[in-house]
Amino acid sequence: MLQHQLIEACKQNDRRAQLKLYNKYSQGMYYVALRFIQDSFEAEDAMQEAFVKAFQKLHQFTGEVTFGAWLKRIVINKCLDKLKAKKMELVAINERTMTTVEEDENWQIEDGIGIEEVKAVIGQLPEKYKYPLMLFLIEGYDHEEISEILDITKVASRTLVHRGKKKLQEELKLMKNGTGY
Repeated sequence: MLQHQLIEACKQNDRRAQLKLYNKYSQGMYYVALRFIQDSFEAEDAMQEAFVKAFQKLHQFTGEVTFGAWLKRIVINKCLDKLKAKKMELVAINERTMTTVEEDENWQIEDGIGIEEVKAVIGQLPEKYKYPLMLFLIEGYDHEEISEILDITKVASRTLVHRGKKKLQEELKLMKNGTGY
């Protein structure tokens, strides 16, 4: 069964089609949730709730983006909702103090540092940097999408990503020199 046929069957409440779609995407969406919520049970719970919401809102899926991208956004939003519910709210941004930050095209990390080390250090950053950086560097969202997901302006997204990258670089240098984590 082709993807669009599977989605149409799911819209008709076909339980077998829903199970097929769930089986196709659940593992990947679990890992997305786990990047935000470092507890495996909480991440699985968020992923399950996101699937329930996705099946309820499937009529809103237009196909402008891939189903996986649409579902991933639901999973991320569910994770952020769960984090906020646990009093881990994102730090409010005083946008009057924000200035426009140009993207640093030369930004890079030192050789010999792998993606797992980068993810680990991002996980230790303050929340105001952690989530924008995860969305930008790991999930591949642009500033417009990040601003929608985190309910901040594009300027705030650029600023937080820029500052987060600087903080990430500093922490990675400390780690590489043996004085960090």
